[in-house]
Amino acid sequence: MEMERYEIIIVGGGIAGLTAAAFAAREGRRTLLLEQQSHLGGRASTRHENGIYFNLGAHALYNGYAHESFRELGLKLQGGVPSIGARGLWKGRLHVMPTSLASLLQTPLLTRKGKLEMAFWLSKLGKLDTSRLNGISLSDWIEANLKDPLLRHLFHSIMRTATYSALPHLHVAGPALKQLQSALKGVFYLDKGWGSLVEELRSVAAAHGAEIRTGWKTAAVRHENGRVIGVVNDQGEGIHADIVLLAVAPATACKLVNGWEHTALETWKKQSRPATAACLDVGLKRLPNPDCTFLYGVDQAVFLTDQSRSGTPRAAVMSDNGEHTISLIKYHGDDNDAKEDERELENVLDLAQPGWRSELAARQYLPRMTVTPDIPHINRVDSKPGPAVPEIGGLYVAGDWASHGELLADAAVASARRAVQHILRKAPSIIH
Repeated sequence: MEMERYEIIIVGGGIAGLTAAAFAAREGRRTLLLEQQSHLGGRASTRHENGIYFNLGAHALYNGYAHESFRELGLKLQGGVPSIGARGLWKGRLHVMPTSLASLLQTPLLTRKGKLEMAFWLSKLGKLDTSRLNGISLSDWIEANLKDPLLRHLFHSIMRTATYSALPHLHVAGPALKQLQSALKGVFYLDKGWGSLVEELRSVAAAHGAEIRTGWKTAAVRHENGRVIGVVNDQGEGIHADIVLLAVAPATACKLVNGWEHTALETWKKQSRPATAACLDVGLKRLPNPDCTFLYGVDQAVFLTDQSRSGTPRAAVMSDNGEHTISLIKYHGDDNDAKEDERELENVLDLAQPGWRSELAARQYLPRMTVTPDIPHINRVDSKPGPAVPEIGGLYVAGDWASHGELLADAAVASARRAVQHILRKAPSIIH
């Protein structure tokens, strides 16, 4: 029996893999995407329980590279932009969070001097050249540039939300501040969660001719004489291709490549510094307190958002019957305790929505959700992983960890497009 042959095989059906499949197939390349799970999406999957849509933790699409690329592919991206009115949690009490000029004037969290300093930075942040800040940590940048002590707390809170990370002492300032610039341009919540985005990407990739298989567990990338020749699954079935794109985490990529210790994959795995979070999502039949649907933890690494449109100015349809879907996050630093994190998030919800338990329609708790397998951190040996694995011809990587200065979904999409562009440039010499 003749072995199947494709030009490009993509391993991993998350955002990076699906984006790569869509762009590669759009260019006429015979593309096959392989996903070991029975469903696509990875960390962008959405659960549907009791009529309520739960993402795997709170998800937001910033007005950045990913959003532009999805529009280029023709995705509809149904949803909307949430209100920016918010509360700040400081010393166990809720206060007006300064997220606009009006709320900046109202907030008791800052002195007059602190308010003037924040107004200055709000006017300057959008024009900041973040590319010059890649040799300094976010913590060091904040300490060097912000004078008011409470403003520093507020800025750390805002940056946690923009980057989904509580590691400012490690996080490179440039990518973090660039992500904040995207957030300041607008945040988008998707109707019925990110599963709708996954389905749109799948549909576009398939429409361009990409073949997509779920439940196909890749066991190894086959390579000989320094070149990729295909993949094999856990049943010993092989598929031939001159190009394999691994849209998986660094540790997973290493497991799939024999001799990874002698390639750049070793460096990327060894240097990786994951960001994780505890995530509590609840579906409520009604809001006990409609005035608190957006909350930043100022002295706690927490965040709360009601992503539902139902009955409020929130942005997205996240239920079939009008329930509210509230998402809370506890951003992890160097240590975490699953039970303590859950109690802390429940306490935050008690403050924001007192009596929420009597309105509970569905609940989801994820004690340690991976935000990204690797943040852009100051200890990276290779500050720009991928797209090619230089020691093995035809082997590529993509994912939110393969950042060249982007974060989160922007990094996933940008790395996928970098890989496809690199493949297309090399195509005449390596595709038969």
